[in-house]
Order: sequence, then structure tokens, then C-alpha cells
Amino acid sequence: MVNIAIDVRGKKLTLETGKIARQANGAVVAQYGDTIVLATAVSDKTPKEGLNFFPLTIDYQEKTYSAGKIPGGFFKREGRPTEKEILTSRLIDRPIRPLFPEGYFYETQGIINVLSYGDENIADILGIISMSAALTISDIPFQEPIGAVRIGRIAGTLVINPDLREVQECDLNLVVAGTESAVVMVEGEALEISEHDLLEALDIAHLEIKNICSFQKELRLKAGKEKKTVTVPDIDEELRKSVTDTSLDRIREAIVIPDKMMRQMTLDEILKEAVETINTGEKDRTMDIVSVFNDIEKKLVRNMIIRENKRADGRSPDDIRNISSEVGILPRTHGSALFIRGETQCLAVVTLGTSDDEQRIDSLDGESFKTFMLHYNFPPFSVGEVKPLRSPGRREIGHGMLAERALKAVIPSKTEFPYTIRIVSDILESNGSSSMATVCGGTLALMDAGVPIKAQVAGIAMGLIKEDDKFVILTDILGLEDHLGDMDFKVTGTEKGITAFQLDTKIGGIPNEIMEEALDKARKGRLYILSKMNETIGVPREDLAPYAPRIYTMQIKQEKIREVIGTGGKIIRSIVEQTGVKIDIDDSGLINIASPDGESAQKAMEIIKNIIAEAELGKIYLGKVKRIVDFGAFVEILTGTEGLLHISQIADRRVAKVTDEMSEGDDVLVKVIEIDKLGRIRLSRKEALRESQGELHRESRHKKDR
Repeated sequence: MVNIAIDVRGKKLTLETGKIARQANGAVVAQYGDTIVLATAVSDKTPKEGLNFFPLTIDYQEKTYSAGKIPGGFFKREGRPTEKEILTSRLIDRPIRPLFPEGYFYETQGIINVLSYGDENIADILGIISMSAALTISDIPFQEPIGAVRIGRIAGTLVINPDLREVQECDLNLVVAGTESAVVMVEGEALEISEHDLLEALDIAHLEIKNICSFQKELRLKAGKEKKTVTVPDIDEELRKSVTDTSLDRIREAIVIPDKMMRQMTLDEILKEAVETINTGEKDRTMDIVSVFNDIEKKLVRNMIIRENKRADGRSPDDIRNISSEVGILPRTHGSALFIRGETQCLAVVTLGTSDDEQRIDSLDGESFKTFMLHYNFPPFSVGEVKPLRSPGRREIGHGMLAERALKAVIPSKTEFPYTIRIVSDILESNGSSSMATVCGGTLALMDAGVPIKAQVAGIAMGLIKEDDKFVILTDILGLEDHLGDMDFKVTGTEKGITAFQLDTKIGGIPNEIMEEALDKARKGRLYILSKMNETIGVPREDLAPYAPRIYTMQIKQEKIREVIGTGGKIIRSIVEQTGVKIDIDDSGLINIASPDGESAQKAMEIIKNIIAEAELGKIYLGKVKRIVDFGAFVEILTGTEGLLHISQIADRRVAKVTDEMSEGDDVLVKVIEIDKLGRIRLSRKEALRESQGELHRESRHKKDR
């Protein structure tokens, strides 16, 4: 067993191997504070036939026992992966995948189990580090270790690995992964920070990452296995020459066809003819022909960009595709927008709901409720394919969460806008940047719905083609440029600053100079897109859609909550039955009343006001006699509020028996003449009568004078 440790922000980060899960190719237990994760890496002994991609699967699992909990629901065991587990699996996969050698087609699986969950807010970060360490010490040909940190900013100060309490105060929440030489992956959200501040955060994060990478190399020296040798089958030069002679010139012509579907159809036809022409021997060489064909296409596209500054659809590197948008296109929805950028179309629809529609989340952190949700759908017809419809996959969940983070920064608080908000993004056509189109379409739909967002948010995807020392940064990338390029850097924000970002690379890291230039060009592109969106709708609508629920709020004292609810909810149920509204009361006394029309809501509010009303000194009330005693009567002047009408205050003359003047259930006019320190109320009927008679006398004289 080998156990090594390093200090990270004053706490010990420990990596241990050799004690458990010893039959895996590599297994590492990582601990930081009370949080412990186990990462295992296993790779098949033989390559998978017929593949042209690396078959890697990463699964992150949270065991509920790690937080001392038992799963909810009927089946008391962990079930399908939660949204957080899926997102974390992607977070770990993305920086690790580019660091395997080309041509490694052995099926590989990494599993990360959370064994103990503390309040360090670091299980996902430990997942990246431990998975990298397990691969580093294994015989699997993982090229070099990666490190990861979360970086937050609290009151202007950058903090490494903020815990669960601190992260609530952060205006920047960023996960950074990288090698000793460069950043490989970035993902996070912010409250409109500047590009300069983001670069500063990345620099500080990378300093810590270097130490973590060096730390893993120390573990490899003590416990590492000899790496497998990867032998990539060579494609004979004769076949390569045949494919080149048959297809090169035609591919060169096809890759500059602006229309995506026409370009792909033409390339498919050229490939089909190449296979039919060349694959005539006894041995099936189709896979080799496809591999050579793809290499030719990739080189031609990249060379055209590097040498000519020309892209497949004819744009220059900094050009943004044509943008158009519409709002209010669906009559029965609460808000809708169609955003089109080139050959990417997003239909975004907003639905407003009440507190009943909040999403309840039961996680290791505890129970919480979500009032803003964004769900992204990518149907097969959007790329001209036929596939069975399934529940959302990892990609859809990841893209949806990126767009949700982008917009979350501008969503009004529940106090300002007491609605549950759901956005659904349906991608109708796709040729790159569909998640960024979702951000733009979502913003427009929110404004169409009358949601008072703080600012418009736009998103743009940046790409990179790098050959030796030359590189070209691409603005608003196509699907082809994402597939054949070296970087996918998505940036979203308002005019003031960045709200979300996601960086993935295929080349083992992005130098600072490229990152800085990419952020600058992304800012310019974002501002241009915002100006185009502003032409469609500049500010949120003043009124909600006719079919949206109306929510009215009122604040009552906490001690009055019980009176509004009533014993066993009797009072509040009665109000709902009378008015047809939905009522929600939180622990602070904030009441939300949801109604399809204002009249019902006003009626409910009047009832509640009467229930919580307090007696005013000197005010006259028409009360009801509730009880009669020898010394007077108890009169209810407000719902649940009684006062004592002493026998001496019933009339101007002496009253022998209370029952001579009134009976239980009688309505009587009384005046509040005293409220003592304990809140007890004394009433007077004679003063109320005297005052009301005086008012009648004054009114009579006023009529005579007229």
C-alpha cells in the first residue's frame, strides 16, 4: 500500500493505492477533509474491432450512505443516475479523454464512487484527480496526469476550493482542469465578471493544478505499472494513394459547399464511390478507406483555414453567421421565441408556474427546491437523422445545464417575481452552437413572457485550428469545425460581463495567449449578437401572457401565520374553496396567491386581511356577541379577536343584567377604548352609540345648511 499527501488550502489531500480494488488496472482512494472517493480504471485486454473512436465510459456515483442517508422512494437503494451524477461524469470525462493516444481502441471504463461526503464541496474535484491518478498508476496508456481545482471569488478575493458555505457567497464558481503545461477544461458560472478577471482566476487555478499533477507523478514512481504499448495498424501507402487519387480534388470542392446537408451528401457520395472503386479485393478494406478519407477531409479543412483564412461556409475566421429571431409565435404559451443563427434553430418556450411546480432536489447536501429550470432537447430530425426517441442523454443534460447557468445570473429573485420558471429549448435544426442558441432563444422567450430579467444574455462558441506554431481562432463555429478543430470554447454573458463558460480541448491544453485572444473575440461576438437580439425585443413585456397565472404577494407577521392556516388547515382550505385560488405561505409570513384572474385574488387577500387585522384604539366596530357573563359580554370585533364589553359600558343608564340588553349572537356597535400591554381589549357600546349619534346629528345639520 502506498499513501502520499499534499497540502491544498491548508488541508491535506491524500492519495492511497494498493489496499482496495486491487483487481482493477488502477485504483486510487482520494481524501480531502471528510470527503473520500474511490476511483477505478479498467481497460479491455484486446481492442474493439470496427471502431474509429476511443470507447471510454466515465461513471460518477454518489452513495447515499456517504452522507448518512437512506434513499427516498419505494425502492430503498440507489437507482438511475441523478442529474448531478450525470453532469459530474461529463466533468470528469472531458479533461481525461484528450490524453489518450490516437488509435487506442480498447474499451475503457472509469468508475468514481463517493464513499464519504463532507461539507468541503469537493467530491467532483476529487473525482477528476482520483480518476487521473488511477489511470496514471495503471498500465493503461494515459499520457500524463491532470489536476483540478474549484476556484471561487468572495468579495473580490479568489479562493481555491470554496466549501459549501463559501460557495453561496461567490460571484464566480469555476472548475478548472489541466496538465502541468496548460489548461485542458474549464466550466463554470459567474455574475457578469470581466474577461480579465476570468483569466486571472485561470492563472491562479493552474498554479495549484501544477502541484497536483506533480503529486500524482510521485505516486506513479512509487506504485505505477509499466504502460501498455499501443500499436496503431498502418494503412499501406498504396491504399492511401488510391483514395487520394480518387477523392482528393472532389473533396476539396465539396468542403466549400456552404449548405451543411448538401456538403455532407456530396462527401458521402464521394466516399461511397471511393469504397466501390477501391474495395474490390477479397479483404474488406472499408474501414481503412473511411479512415484515409476522413484524414484527407480533415487536412483540407484545416489547411484552408490556416493558409487562406477561409472556412467551409465561406466566412472569414471572425465572421458570425446570419442571425434572425421572432417572439410571441405560440399563442397559448406564456412566452416563446425562435432564434436562428445560420443553420441552427432553437425554439425556446417559457412556462410560468407556482410554488407547487418547484423541483424538489434530494441530494447529499440535503433537500432543496429549484424555481428556475432549463431543459434542452436535441431530436434526431434536427440533423437529418432517424433515431429512436429516448429520455435525455448526457449531452442534452449537459447542454441544458450550461444554458441554465448562463441565464441564472439575470433571473429575478423570488421576492421580485414569485413564479417558478421553466424554459424548454427544442433544437429544430443544428449546425453547431445549439447550446448557445438556447441561451439567446431563452433570453428572448423570457422577455416575451414578461419576466423582469436584469439584462439580455447571449452566447457564442469559439473554435481553434492549431498547426505547429500557427493558429487561427474561429468565431461562431460550425459543427464541422467543432468535429475537426482543436477547441470548443463556449462563452455567455451580458453587455457587462460573463455569466457562464465551458472549454474543451483535443490537443492537451490551451496556452494563455490563445485563451486571451479567444475571450476577446468572444466578447466582440457576444456584443454583436446582443445588438441583433435587441432589434427583436429590447425590454421584457410589461404584462404577462393572457394564459399565465397571476401571483399576488402579501406579507403578514409570523405570529399571524397560524391564524391564516387554521387548525389542520381549516381556514386556508376555506379561503381556497371560496375563491378558487392557490395559496402558499412560507415561514417568514410571505403569502403568494395564484389566480387565473385578479378578482379572485383580491377576494382572497381581503379575507386574509380581515383574519390578520388587529384592533385599533378608538375605532368603532360592528361586533358579534360570543359569550355573556355576569360582568359583561365578550364581543368578537375581528375574526379571532375578542374584547370585553363591561356591563358598565353597555348603556348610558345603569344595566342590571346583561341579558336585558343583548343575547349571544347579537350584532352590536362597540368602540375600542383600551388595549393593555398584554393585548387585552376593552370595549364600550355607549361611547360607540354616542359617537355614531353625534355623527348623524352633524350630517343632519350639514344637509339643512345646504
